[in-house]
Amino acid sequence: MLRLLLIAIPILVVVTIYAVVDCAMIAKGRIRGLSRPAWIVLILILPLIGLVLWFVIGRGPAGPVVRPASPDDDPLFLSDLDRADQDERIRELEEQLLAIDEEERRDATRRQDPSGGPDAAGRAPSSDGAADAADATPGEGVPEPNDDVEDPSADRRSGPERDDDGTGSARG
Repeated sequence: MLRLLLIAIPILVVVTIYAVVDCAMIAKGRIRGLSRPAWIVLILILPLIGLVLWFVIGRGPAGPVVRPASPDDDPLFLSDLDRADQDERIRELEEQLLAIDEEERRDATRRQDPSGGPDAAGRAPSSDGAADAADATPGEGVPEPNDDVEDPSADRRSGPERDDDGTGSARG
């Protein structure tokens, strides 16, 4: 009998402490029958009877757990979808930004080296441009004569021959 008391008394003390803390911390809407202080006093004065009454009568149910009927009614599910869409959108925007940065780097390099670097044959551009004109294919890089612009020296040669003084007397 002594062994039974040595085991039962510590268990009763632990369960009593649990019931008092539970009664003190539970939501007010879940307490039935008596007020919160009355239940605590009852649990402490009548340890065994108070415990049984608290767990059977005093402690009300937690209330119904409402679960959504379909996934599109579940806010948690919808928030996960939004996160996945946001993550995909962020990845796309980061790729676009990287492409823009790379393009800006190339443009900056071109601005720093206006000659464009080595030509197609791997030769560096010359500083005087003479070699470029000689190596260029016809119509590339070499200005073509403009037929619309008249050469002032052409007037002197065409028509009747003129004197050095410009009077127009013919030589003969």
